[in-house]
Amino acid sequence: MALTVVITGASAGIGRATARMFGARGADVALIARGWAGLQAAADEVEESGARALPLRADVADHRQVEHAAEAAEEALGPIDVWVNSAFTSVFAPFTEIEPDEYARVTDVTYLGFVNGTRAALKRMVPRDHGTVVQVGSALGDRSVPLQSAYCGAKHAVNGFTSSIRTELRHRRSRVHITVVQMPAVNTPQFSWVRSRLPDHPQPVPPVYQPEVAARAVLHAADRPRRKQYYVGASTLATVLANKAAPALLDRYLARTGFDSQQERGLRQETREGNLWHPADAAPGTDHGAHGVFDDRAHARSPQAALARRPALVSGALAGAAAGAAGLVAWRRRGRRPGTAAPWERAG
Repeated sequence: MALTVVITGASAGIGRATARMFGARGADVALIARGWAGLQAAADEVEESGARALPLRADVADHRQVEHAAEAAEEALGPIDVWVNSAFTSVFAPFTEIEPDEYARVTDVTYLGFVNGTRAALKRMVPRDHGTVVQVGSALGDRSVPLQSAYCGAKHAVNGFTSSIRTELRHRRSRVHITVVQMPAVNTPQFSWVRSRLPDHPQPVPPVYQPEVAARAVLHAADRPRRKQYYVGASTLATVLANKAAPALLDRYLARTGFDSQQERGLRQETREGNLWHPADAAPGTDHGAHGVFDDRAHARSPQAALARRPALVSGALAGAAAGAAGLVAWRRRGRRPGTAAPWERAG
């Protein structure tokens, strides 16, 4: 029997690539997004693989629309087995240049959209004691960067919210699972249609991966959801570890490099208004596909993906980083005396 999968943000980027891969597996896929051109194109790709597709226009910031979409998905395709939250929006600008209503909108979509999707999924999964929710997270949910404060704040909130829900499910001994896939920089159309007040075109900070790398990780997490989170790309794991070991040093580094590294000089952005309030693919012929404009620098594979399938190695690396950070803090508190070695300098 085919799985029934619901994906928010399915019209482009990671959501689009994930829908295509689930369809290739034979899963029936309900696709949720605001625009129509991308949704219809994504549905066509799923159906080309022989699976059923159901495009559903909905704004994930509105819990009523998400609930109606979930009802429509189950009525047409059957009980939902997997729900993937991927929809988001953002504003690239210093915090002081982001208007309050813009900040609220990013939060409503990028954080509360995940809350609304999770609520609709669990409403159906918990009574059946079956199902999996996969949150598409980000390295920026562990380590914030300049110019993306609204997005970073929302992704941090997703992590905290998901951890709380996970413990509640465990408390009730539920067989419903919830997990997060922490993503690296991905070549999606967001950098062309995001609202921006930067002088140059927004860009992902290298290394950049293709959406298919992210999508494979989402499918893997849906298959093996018992881990609380997965890390995709060596850069994601390195960012998490560096932030645990030396957050102040990382602050200084990002303050020095974070503005220039997120802009591509000489590249013209299609629109600075972006898709914050209105979808970028509302009109026919405006489908953006899964990929952004950085194909020439994006990696189609991630060697670190193998590491993501080895929980013991990841846990060991994180535990080692935490221990190192604790030793560093203790050493700093004591104050370094002449001839005293730092924790990482000691032999044995």
